[in-house]
Amino acid sequence: MTSNKKKLSAQQAEELLGTLKTRFEKNMKRHKGIEWAKIQAKLEANQDKLWPLNEMEISGGEPDVVGHDKKTGEYIFYDCSAESPKGRRSICYDREALDSRKEHKPANSALDMAAAMGIELLTEEQYRELQQLGDFDLKTSSWVKTPPGIRKLGGALFCDRRYNTVFLYHNGAESYYAARGFRGWLKA
Repeated sequence: MTSNKKKLSAQQAEELLGTLKTRFEKNMKRHKGIEWAKIQAKLEANQDKLWPLNEMEISGGEPDVVGHDKKTGEYIFYDCSAESPKGRRSICYDREALDSRKEHKPANSALDMAAAMGIELLTEEQYRELQQLGDFDLKTSSWVKTPPGIRKLGGALFCDRRYNTVFLYHNGAESYYAARGFRGWLKA
């Protein structure tokens, strides 16, 4: 893609900021002590962060602020949709897994999609942090960043929430299911 395709128009940026502000104000428990005006100023000064946030939004992720890195001054956004984002389901874990399938290949992989969007997959730790802010993935599951040792052996990790408990599971990295996608994060 060319760099101009990864930049939002002024109208798109305004619409996205409006959506993010509304979500921020509706979910204050996710970001206690953080002010929207500071986030908006940061995003307006770093327009390159709007494109990945918009990609998170249009794929169903409902990104929201979940923290602030005091060292860098950056705000941390996670996908906060109730279920794994609709536009990112039925995918295997990574390109190697996708290429290994001989037939019935999914359309994409979680790592390729995240890279194209300019975001990272949540780690297990980040996924568990997200679950402290609400009940997510009660009907779906989400691939999480898999340690190299597990991936080298052909596996990949995913999480969900059932019975009021967050579970971590494993599967072959090439597997994919209609109810499994991935959640991402971004520092802006």
